[in-house]
Amino acid sequence: MFDPKQLLDQFLGSKVPGTEDTVRGKAGQAVQLAKDNPLATGAIAAVLLGTSTGRSVTGSALKLGGLAVVAGLGYQAYKNYKAGKSPEQATPPQIEADIVPEAEQSGFDTDVATINDDFALALMRAMIAAARSDGHVDESERGRIADKLAVSGIADDAQAFINSELEEPTVLDDIIVAARTEEQRVELYTASRLAIDPNTRAERGYLDMLAGRLGLDDALVDHIEATVAGASA
Repeated sequence: MFDPKQLLDQFLGSKVPGTEDTVRGKAGQAVQLAKDNPLATGAIAAVLLGTSTGRSVTGSALKLGGLAVVAGLGYQAYKNYKAGKSPEQATPPQIEADIVPEAEQSGFDTDVATINDDFALALMRAMIAAARSDGHVDESERGRIADKLAVSGIADDAQAFINSELEEPTVLDDIIVAARTEEQRVELYTASRLAIDPNTRAERGYLDMLAGRLGLDDALVDHIEATVAGASA
């Protein structure tokens, strides 16, 4: 069995080989490395699935990599929601390093090393499901992804997991059941929203369905949307 935590870290784009920072922290180096060997740089979801993961996050969120971005953005949205602010009143996201301990203390998963394996798998499944929601991952696209996986250096069992998720119908209940706290439900939605820009009716419909199945309050969803959009502006 592959290590779900390690694969999740690659999905979200953690450390970049050849740099001392994240994909976001040394963008110039990362771009060149991505051209040379894109599947070795992390952000697998972006490279394989054509999503915007790790590519559109800007500003202070650039200083963080991997799960900390999901947790930081989700926590900030949740904090503003709990404070009774409207999304319009919330300040643009400032995801500095010192917000990570605050998020962790509030029940958010900030470190891949300490996350539950089942929830790590659920986050990846959620991102893949979001990427599939507009129907663009057809048979030919799956073939292209399979070809990239074959030369990616990713373990065979991890490749099999990704291919299976792309080929089999998404069972949303299996994703949702792994989120055992409200904070984890926020993280699932935040990761899914980071994976796509909902420019189609199908994508927007999928995110709305996910929010409903997760039991997230409409106002909280609006805060997550505004926070992610602010970090991607």
